[in-house]
Amino acid sequence: MATDVKVPVLGESITEATVGEWLKQPGDTVDADEPIASLETDKVALEVPAPEAGTLSEHLVAVGDTVEVGAIIAKIEAGGGAAASAAKAAPAPAAAKAEPAADASSITLSPAVRRLVLEHGVDPSKIKGTGKDGRLTKDDVEQYVKTGAEAPLVEKGTAKGAEVPTTAPAAGGTRNEERVRMTRLRQTVAKRLKEAQDTAALLTTFNDVDMTAVMETRSKYKELFAKKHGVKLGFMGFFAKAACLALKDVPSVNAQIDGDEIVYHDYVDISVAVSAPNGLVVPVIRNAEAMSFADVENTIGDFGKRAKDGTLTMADMKGGTFTISNGGVFGSLMSTPIINPPQSAVLGLHRIEQRPVVMPDGSIEARPMMYLALSYDHRLIDGREAVTFLVRIKEAIEDPTRLLIDL
Repeated sequence: MATDVKVPVLGESITEATVGEWLKQPGDTVDADEPIASLETDKVALEVPAPEAGTLSEHLVAVGDTVEVGAIIAKIEAGGGAAASAAKAAPAPAAAKAEPAADASSITLSPAVRRLVLEHGVDPSKIKGTGKDGRLTKDDVEQYVKTGAEAPLVEKGTAKGAEVPTTAPAAGGTRNEERVRMTRLRQTVAKRLKEAQDTAALLTTFNDVDMTAVMETRSKYKELFAKKHGVKLGFMGFFAKAACLALKDVPSVNAQIDGDEIVYHDYVDISVAVSAPNGLVVPVIRNAEAMSFADVENTIGDFGKRAKDGTLTMADMKGGTFTISNGGVFGSLMSTPIINPPQSAVLGLHRIEQRPVVMPDGSIEARPMMYLALSYDHRLIDGREAVTFLVRIKEAIEDPTRLLIDL
């Protein structure tokens, strides 16, 4: 008797999702609770687990279809190991195209990891996964490629040893194109960012900050901090705590507009922009004003790991009163970040670089400087308040003692 595989509850107010990828094909054996499909909602990608062990007999929906909570998307038959073996011995053309090696057809890969595997033509079964339940991450594949552990299994122009027709290159080089369907998450991000531009009176103000004191503090205490708290002392902890102090002094930056009213918050829930395989996500550090440096760093580290593994939940990203986005990790020198509605402001951090600075005594020194950017909704936040906020951040970072004595 076949068992139905249904779309699970997706989260508060979320009633539908898009089928992003089938992780198992008809004929594959599956274990109870093993992921068989990936669903994309407006904010996160979710995995659909097998309700029981058996053989996946059929897909009832296709990749790209929209499905509602409770909808039946597949069937699982009890037992059936022989069917799975036969399917793996003679894979369908679509499955053969999707995997770079025959013995890797049963490996569960996220869309981003699958694309990276195909791009480099490596055998994923030879790579040790460090993600949840031993699954491969992008870092695993990239590190494997860097070490040159194995020659590519698929050469350019061939797939599993078969000739693949290629278009003759133009005189100036190849002119290939690839058309990829936008993920539901990317569509939602695009829609929300455009709505922010259309609704808010966006303005950005800048300042720069001397990172010398923070860098010296990290260098002095990083080993003791890691030994005691089990996490590295990063820059985000300093900026999160500095933001909490500045938001206390300038509460409008932590507020939001609701109709014809302004909602002020006496707590600080900081949304932290994190890069995930399917796009940028913003999980929330709740009650950051009551957290220690170690609490902040542990929370951010956990968010980063779960973003790569695709295990962030809707609850992780719900709410948020203020956002910090760190483009510096990608090498950004300066940017004008866009607010995350209904929030009214976002702090942009950038890369640290040595620049000449005129010191109070008139001498010129090379100092590790970072540009700060605050984008804000001018309907609620005045220019004076925005500048004051950035100055408070600058003061706290250049003199971290302020973070200890609440100045």
